[in-house]
Amino acid sequence: MDKHIELSYCKFDAFKVLAKNYLDIESHDLFAKVSQLLDETNITPADVAENLMTKAAGEGADICLERLIKAIEKANKDARLKAEEEAKLKAEEEEKVRARREEEKQKMISAMVR
Repeated sequence: MDKHIELSYCKFDAFKVLAKNYLDIESHDLFAKVSQLLDETNITPADVAENLMTKAAGEGADICLERLIKAIEKANKDARLKAEEEAKLKAEEEEKVRARREEEKQKMISAMVR
């Protein structure tokens, strides 16, 4: 039996829980920036957690939060680029359809004139 589980993207409240669990902090100067970015960007809690995990001895909250901010900004940029590319492809496809219809219309007109 298959089971589908819908997982939401990480919002600021979930981020605060992750920050407490991974960094043992409840507030930080960078929280406002993280909050703003999470409102603008779809990123999973797993991706947030990955960036909050210390990667080397001596890494503090500042380094982890800065890494998270860069990751969210990259996800935001990637999503924008993907949306722009999809819009461009859709416009190109619509232009092809329009051109085919115009061509068919011209063929019908030519056939009627003969």
